[in-house]
Parts: sequence; C-alpha cells; structure tokens
Amino acid sequence: MARYGMVIDTTKCIGCGACRLACQNQNDVPASMPFVKFSEAESGTYPTASLQVIPSQCMHCEDAPCQTVCPTGATYTNEDGIVCIDHGRCIGCKYCMAACPYRARVVDERTGSVDKCRFCTVSALHGTEMSTCVTACPAGVRTFGDLDDPDSDVSRMLAATHATPLLGDATKSKIFYVR
Repeated sequence: MARYGMVIDTTKCIGCGACRLACQNQNDVPASMPFVKFSEAESGTYPTASLQVIPSQCMHCEDAPCQTVCPTGATYTNEDGIVCIDHGRCIGCKYCMAACPYRARVVDERTGSVDKCRFCTVSALHGTEMSTCVTACPAGVRTFGDLDDPDSDVSRMLAATHATPLLGDATKSKIFYVR
C-alpha cells in the first residue's frame, strides 16, 4: 500500500488561498471551518526583510497524538497511512483537538463532530492520487505522493530539498516543508 505524504515549498507560496478554497469545495465544508490554515513568518531586517506564508493542515502523523487520545476510536489510520475520522463514532469531545500540536482540527458546526484534512482520500481512491490543494495551487507549492516510492515526485522533492516537518520531531509528520 501507499504511504501518502506531501512537501510544501513555502518559498513559492504567495498566500492566495487557492488551496484552501479548493479543499473547501472538494470536501463541502464552509469557510468557517478551513482544513488549510495560513500563518506568516517575518525574517530579516529592513531593507531586506521578507514575509513567508506558511500553509498548514493535518500532518497525517504516523504517531498521531489525536488518535491516541480519542476515546471512541473515531480517529484512525487507514491502510494508506492517512489519518481519518469516522464521523459516526465522533462524540465531539475535542480531545483530539487538544492533543494536536498543529491545531489542525476544526469542529463541524453542522454536526458537532470534529473534522480535518482528508488528503482527499476520495481522489486517491479514484486513482488520481492527487490532493485537490495540489492541483489548485497556481505556484506549484505542493507535491503529493507515495513516500515509500523512491521514484515518486514527493520522494524526489524530499531528496532534493531536504524538507523538514513543521515542528521538527514533535510527531512523525508526513508533511514536510521547504523554508
């Protein structure tokens, strides 16, 4: 089975939000509960200061702290290594939200259950193996694929850029950042 992951090149991100909008449309979620969030980091001093836009989402951790604390087993990892939520089992206790060091989870106002990035598992299951946020990005910021396939675009990008997880070794994240 595949072990899906992503590289996000923040040196290319222009902060347009196309990835977030595409995600919201693909997953039918309102703007008030975005799976993709943005933060900014300033570096340097005037006149060579710069601003970096950093998109973040669920990191689909191999050692997902959200899964460990879920009392009902609603949070689980599927065979492709994608951290998923069984919304029928979620009781809305928000333990997973508290456990996530990335603050990647949101409460679905319509159901009261917790939700998050799904790595567009629907797309993956239909054979496209491409997350919607990747195809929507006009700047080519995101590279998605099988981390276990050395010939995949994501594996080649990881090798070429030496991208690292957003919070270092806080979790075994499957999303890596070029900064």
